[in-house]
Amino acid sequence: MDYTAIWLTIQLAGITTIALLVVATPLSWWLAFTRSPLKPVIETLTALPLVLPPTVLGFYFLVLLGPAGTIGKWWLDVTGSTLTFSFSGLVIASMIYSLPFVVQPVSNAFADMGRKPLEEAASLGASPLDRFFSVALPLSKRGFLTAAILGFAHTVGEFGVVLMVGGNIPGKTRVISISIFESVETLDFSSAHKMSAVLIAFSFIVLFAVFALNRNYTVAGGR
Repeated sequence: MDYTAIWLTIQLAGITTIALLVVATPLSWWLAFTRSPLKPVIETLTALPLVLPPTVLGFYFLVLLGPAGTIGKWWLDVTGSTLTFSFSGLVIASMIYSLPFVVQPVSNAFADMGRKPLEEAASLGASPLDRFFSVALPLSKRGFLTAAILGFAHTVGEFGVVLMVGGNIPGKTRVISISIFESVETLDFSSAHKMSAVLIAFSFIVLFAVFALNRNYTVAGGR
């Protein structure tokens, strides 16, 4: 069992999920309430990782994050290190790859909440920031929880993107999916079985949690 790869995967998924919740919240808010004609375009761009093959995304991440790429060159000039084949590069690529799994649940939660609770809070003198934290956030907590679970799980299961951007560097970029692939390549089926079983169990727990969360919310809402 490659415990280093498991721990690195947990770190990657945790950091990616937290960063995505911060980045995706204002985007989800805008998508939920905007009347801009650009909304379908932004929605499409946000959802692209759902349909694009991971190898396609990984290739363009490799180009953009590489030393000659727009982002990669800027990062190299500022930090003196490259984004490709690094943990930081994995986080950036994972954020984009898992973006729709966080944006869509939060955006749907905001849309289901509607404008009325916010307008009522505003009529009582609540500031925009107060309205968000005191009204919008509590009413949308199910969406945030679902987004966090799905974002974390999707990042854990990445393969194509992390392989192309991070490669297979032990203790640095070798996550559990890459470790399973390597075990199969070297005919170490025992290790592959153990790590695959961990991912299967994790995936089952994640899906069960999401379905249970949605069911409990539906039942409570129907009372």
